[in-house]
Amino acid sequence: MAATLGASLVQSRLDYANSIMYGMSASNMHKLQSSQNSLSCVVLPSLRHLPASERLSYLHWLPVHYRTQFKIATLTYKTLATCQPSYLYNLLQVHQPSRALRSSTQKLLQVPVPYLSTDIGQQAFIYSFPATWSSVPTSIKNCSSLYSFNFQAPPQVSPHSPAQCF
Repeated sequence: MAATLGASLVQSRLDYANSIMYGMSASNMHKLQSSQNSLSCVVLPSLRHLPASERLSYLHWLPVHYRTQFKIATLTYKTLATCQPSYLYNLLQVHQPSRALRSSTQKLLQVPVPYLSTDIGQQAFIYSFPATWSSVPTSIKNCSSLYSFNFQAPPQVSPHSPAQCF
């Protein structure tokens, strides 16, 4: 019971700050990954001898970096599919090429011209979501439902998937 409660508290905190974690320094990302690895030892004390990656896989947990990518891609998919929430949808601009191109069917998002030159400014939603969305394969972007989007996402990005990484 205590392990489940601890897991839900830590994982909810990791999920809470996903958009802030985009573009985070490697040293800070490593600290968060260490806390997730420690939590996996608490939840699975009998498998403490296994490497952290195997414990995370056994629990169907994603490493922090991939969890962040998956959550951002999922939020982008939901926003584009439902046009909700409107405050996020209004920030997204679908890329409209000036002439017919093969990329016009790929559901790309337009990355705005940076008006913030700081690293923190580049981590904002308006920049991070188009960058993450562009790395998602077209076949996954064209999914008809959120369930199929989550299932087709690569195993490094979704714990449900048999596909390769984006």
